[in-house]
Order: sequence, then C-alpha cells, then structure tokens
Amino acid sequence: MIDVLNLALPYFGLIFIGFVCGKRKGLPESGLAWMNFFLLYISLPALFFRFLAKTPFEELNNVPFIVATTLGTSSAFTLALFSAKLIGRLSWREASMAALAGGYGNIGYMGPGLALSLLGAQAAAPVALIFCFDTIFLFSMVPLLMVLTDGQRRPLLPTIGRIIKHILLHPLIVASYCGALVAALHLHTPIAIDSMLQFLQSAAAPVALFVLGVTVALRPFAGVPWEVPGVIAVKLLLHPLIVFGLLTLLGPFPPQWAATAVLLASLPPALNVFIIARQYDAWIEAASAAVLLGTFVSVVTLTGVMLLIKNGTIVFP
Repeated sequence: MIDVLNLALPYFGLIFIGFVCGKRKGLPESGLAWMNFFLLYISLPALFFRFLAKTPFEELNNVPFIVATTLGTSSAFTLALFSAKLIGRLSWREASMAALAGGYGNIGYMGPGLALSLLGAQAAAPVALIFCFDTIFLFSMVPLLMVLTDGQRRPLLPTIGRIIKHILLHPLIVASYCGALVAALHLHTPIAIDSMLQFLQSAAAPVALFVLGVTVALRPFAGVPWEVPGVIAVKLLLHPLIVFGLLTLLGPFPPQWAATAVLLASLPPALNVFIIARQYDAWIEAASAAVLLGTFVSVVTLTGVMLLIKNGTIVFP
C-alpha cells in the first residue's frame, strides 16, 4: 500500500501544484502554449521514439493486443455515446463529445510516466501501441461524426483525406512509426543523439503533469450536467473492466503488457476533450466538468487500480 501511495502521490501532487498555481497566480492561458508545444512536439515524441527504437520489433507486431485495446476503447466510446444521448438527451453532436470523454483517457500526459514508473521499461511498447491506435480510432471517429451531424453537405472523400493526413502527421504518431522503423531495421541511434533524447524524455512526465494541473484549474466550471457522472463512470470503471475482459478473451499476453493496458484504460478523460469540444463548439461546459471531475475522482480509482496491479490482486491470463 505504502509503495503504491509513494508512487501515485508524486504524480497527483504535481497535478495539485499545477492546479494551485493556475488558481492563485492568474496568469493567462496563452502562457501554456510553449509548454504544450514542448510536450507535444519535443519531449513526448522523444520518449516514444527512444523506447520503441530500443524495443525488438517482434514485440511490436502484436495484433491481438492492438485489437483488444482498441476494441476496448471503441466500446467505451460507444457506451458513453449512447448513455449521454439517453441520460442527457443530447444531440448527436453533443453526444459525440461526451463519447470522446468516455473513451479518450489522458494517455499522452499521464500514461507514459505512470506506466513506466509502475511497471518498468517493458511498459514502453504497449503504451506506444495503445496511444497510436487509440489516437487513430478517436481522431478518425470524432471528425467524421462532426461532419455527419453538422447539418451541412460536405464532400466525404476530401474530408477523409484531411483526417488521414492529420493522423499520419501527428507528432507522437510520427515519433512512434519512426521508432518502430529503427527497431525493424536494427539501427542504432548515435550516442550523442540518444543522450539528448533521454534528457528530453525525462522532462515529459513532470512538465506534463504540471501543465495538466494548470490547465484543469483554468477550465470554466459551471456545474455538473446529468450525463457527466455516467460518462465518467464509463471512463474510470467500465473501460478498464472491458479491456481486462478482452485481454482475457484474446490473450494470453505478457503480464506487463496486460497491466499496462488496464492501467491506461483507467486514466481520467484527457484535456484534449475540452479543447476538441471548444473547437467544434459542442458540449463545452460539460466537457470542462468531465475533465475536472474525472481527474479528481481518478485520485481514488486510479490509485486503486495501481494498488491491485502492484499487489498482484488482478491476475492477468
């Protein structure tokens, strides 16, 4: 118990420090722009590239694992979509944003550092695979649903082309397939470059968690709509249970891989949910509430999952 708390509390502590700073200092949100750029384009790509490049390519070619985790995310997305539609009586456009909150965890900011700290370097490959394929699914579904529900007629093929281009050029996905290519070709990164990448990757987790806290503090909060608790329950409770069931059905998998998948499925709604909701002008206040409340509730639920994994209470097939 103490070991898990010693592991979890620094992560939530950094989020709390960022939250307090965001509330007390009153600095403009525009000040986060360079920190977000550093995370998205420099530090996190360095982490993904370095670990994938050092992972034997045979370990990355794990189709059943990709199917299990992506199907788990798509199931959570679908459950949140229909629960928000029925409970909140939302439009399909708003329900699509709620579905994103139910399926899209904070796998970019919290996932890598937390998984590597809890499970070691063997968690790097499954983290990268989950991030890539979850991102491909979610960044494909949401724009398509927005196009289909905006009431305007737009050519479908150019829209799909833009979505594919956006996915292929996403910095974390570029870093992932470049790292996988280096691993497949058995190339070795020069020592100086590898040291620089290691230096950059070390900054990913603390900067990401601080930025997470500040960004949550700056989100508007005007109450909790009826559908938000249901969406959070899907994300924090049902998503990891679904992933565990699919891993059991499609396994066996290495214990560290299965544990990584369940851990990442237990993460709270990503900050990007609010950003995307604001981009499409749909479900904005509720998205802010889902991110804020989901992050606070995850202090209990995520720590509980970490404790179950660390103690071996969850037996992975």
